[in-house]
Amino acid sequence: MGKRIVRSLAERWAHFRFSVVGGLLAAPPVMGTLRAALLVLAQKLWTHPISGEQVRFEFSTIESWYYAARHASDPVNVLRKKVRCDKGSQLKVTHEQREFLRGQYKDHPSWTVQLHYDNLVAAAVVHSDLGPVSSYASIRRFMGKEGLRRQKKVRGGKTAGERAAQVRLETREVRSYELDRPGALWHLDFHHCSRQVLLPSGEWQTPLVLGILDDHSRLACHLQWYLGETTEALVHGVTQAFLKHDCPASLMSDNGSAMTSAEFTQGLLRLSIHHEPTLPHSPYQNAKQEAFWGNQIEGRLMPMLEGVADLTLEQLNNATLAWMEIEYNRHYHSEIRQTPLERYLAGQDASHPALEPEQIRFAFTAANSRRQRASDGSISLEGRRFEIPSRFRHLKRIPLRYARWDLTRVWLVDPDHDKPLASLYPVNKLANASGQRRCLEPANTTQPEPSASGMAPLLEQLMEEYALTGLPPAYVPFSPAEDDE
Repeated sequence: MGKRIVRSLAERWAHFRFSVVGGLLAAPPVMGTLRAALLVLAQKLWTHPISGEQVRFEFSTIESWYYAARHASDPVNVLRKKVRCDKGSQLKVTHEQREFLRGQYKDHPSWTVQLHYDNLVAAAVVHSDLGPVSSYASIRRFMGKEGLRRQKKVRGGKTAGERAAQVRLETREVRSYELDRPGALWHLDFHHCSRQVLLPSGEWQTPLVLGILDDHSRLACHLQWYLGETTEALVHGVTQAFLKHDCPASLMSDNGSAMTSAEFTQGLLRLSIHHEPTLPHSPYQNAKQEAFWGNQIEGRLMPMLEGVADLTLEQLNNATLAWMEIEYNRHYHSEIRQTPLERYLAGQDASHPALEPEQIRFAFTAANSRRQRASDGSISLEGRRFEIPSRFRHLKRIPLRYARWDLTRVWLVDPDHDKPLASLYPVNKLANASGQRRCLEPANTTQPEPSASGMAPLLEQLMEEYALTGLPPAYVPFSPAEDDE
């Protein structure tokens, strides 16, 4: 069976009127017989195009249809139902009522249409200039036409950023987008689980899943559950996605503390990945990720775990990775009309090769510097003291690279080339108490050995100038007396 064609009321009337007079248009009657032909049509029963009832139409009505379509180049369009000249003007809603509703909406954008209508009715009782209020349907149509839609109320008031985001959403159009190649853009976000997991300590805690999706193919590059939205967890999950599918050209995330941390943002730059954070308070920009949480994670994965009473984090991760690789990535996606894996493999990959795990780990570190303490050649970092090798004792400030969550790896780096020069370790006071000390290493191994250069040039110049004055030496030579024999 073919699909049912849905026509508007205007189209139904146009087609019906054309079917009534179409025979006369195709075979015009002989002069003097038009009236008789129209009388025959006026006596017939016709099926009403809207109600379906059997009805008759007056002779004058059919005559007007015939004359309107007789000389028209597009008879069907001419026979359409006339559009009212005041359509959309909503005459029942007066100018005063419109201004009142606009002002009321400005003060209370979170109210429902019904609440706006009820307050308008109450205000009309006090203010006679508002006049009689029209029906609720008229007010609803007016507010819809004006774009006065109900807005979600933010608890605790709105910050400047929230107000700016609201204005931007109301004044800028929202459009769906998609990049043309896999690996051109990845979406990244954390999502709070709808249920809790049981920890080995016997406590219940709500986990968060880190999800990374490819924009073009919708492929889930990596999914993993954590107990907190930390930079360490973020880097841990992103590193696994890079090792599986290489590094994307760009990555989109929100403005969470982990996504804007120095370790993460600087790491993306070192790996040649363009970071595209969404605008503040604008989650709709990462809509693919938001839809994935609702439709896939909470709509499909989590319901299949409802029968597990004592769900652990390990069980949740094992189930999630199996579901991601076997079902989601290989299941038909209605929007792209194929599976995410098929589209990912068929496209021209825009990603670039990932580095080795240790190199990625070194990339996701923050660059900083500390002043070296001259007394013992150490620096203070995150509340701990680290020893500096003696060959770098000439540096006043020590350029560093480190991750705050792992101080077992702290590097002294070359600031010009961003390369590690030495690993730094915490001060071991117990070992230093033994009294054993290493010999100082040369600060500069290329320094030449000192040689006898003679008297300084400046002093030689001063002695020559003094000799030219002709003055005798301004001292009396001392000759010790010889001892008597």
